[in-house]
Amino acid sequence: MTFPALPNLWQKLRVLKRALLFCLALLTCMLLGMLLIDTTISFQGSDRVFQNIDDLPERDVALVLGTSKYIGRQLNPFYQYRIDAAIKLHQLKRVKNFLLSGDNAHRSYNEPWTMKRDLLKAGIEDKNITLDYAGFRTLDSIVRAKEVFEANHFVIISQKFHCERALFIANHYDIDSVCLAVPSPEGLANMKIRMREILARTKAVLDLYVLNVQPKFLGPKEPISIQESPQ
Repeated sequence: MTFPALPNLWQKLRVLKRALLFCLALLTCMLLGMLLIDTTISFQGSDRVFQNIDDLPERDVALVLGTSKYIGRQLNPFYQYRIDAAIKLHQLKRVKNFLLSGDNAHRSYNEPWTMKRDLLKAGIEDKNITLDYAGFRTLDSIVRAKEVFEANHFVIISQKFHCERALFIANHYDIDSVCLAVPSPEGLANMKIRMREILARTKAVLDLYVLNVQPKFLGPKEPISIQESPQ
C-alpha cells in the first residue's frame, strides 16, 4: 500500500482551505449586498409611504395589489387588511376609482375578481372598479397600471414592506405614486414574509437594472374612466 507524500497532502489541504475561504467571502459579499439593497429600497420610498389616511396625498386611482384571500381554510390577514383599507378610502371619499391587480391562474383562483366581489359588497359601484387579470407579480401590476390602464397618478395599497418595493419599481418607470401601508400580521408568518421580501427586492434590482425584465403581458390600451372623488 502506498501513501501520498506528506508535502503533497498539505498542498491539497491548502488549496481546499483557500477554496472554502473564497466561498465564504463570496457568500458574505452576497449577503451584505442583499442587505444593502433591502435598506436602500426601504429608504428611497420612506417619504411616499403613509400609514394614516389623513396624511395621504390626493390620487385619482387606488391600485390594490392582489394576494390570496385564504391560506388553507383560514382568511389571509394580508388580503383582508388591503381590502379593508380600500373600502375605508371609499367611505371617506378619498378615492373613487379602484384598479384591482392580481393573478388569474385558473377558474377557481382569481385574485382580481375575488377583490371585486368584496368591494361590491361594501357598496363600491361596478363602474368604479377596473380589473387587471395579468398582475402576476408586483412589476407586472405597476407597469401595466401605467402602460395598459394609463394610470400614472395613483395610490398603492399593500403592507409597508411591499409598498417600498412597489414604489421602487414605480420610480424606475417615472410613475407618480404613493402607498398606503396597511397593517401586517404579527408573529412567525410576518417574519417569514419579511425574509422572503429581501430575496424579492434583490430580484427586483436584477430585473430592472440587469435583466430588463418586462411584464408577461401588456396588450391593448384599456384607459380607466376616471370618476372624480367628491369633495
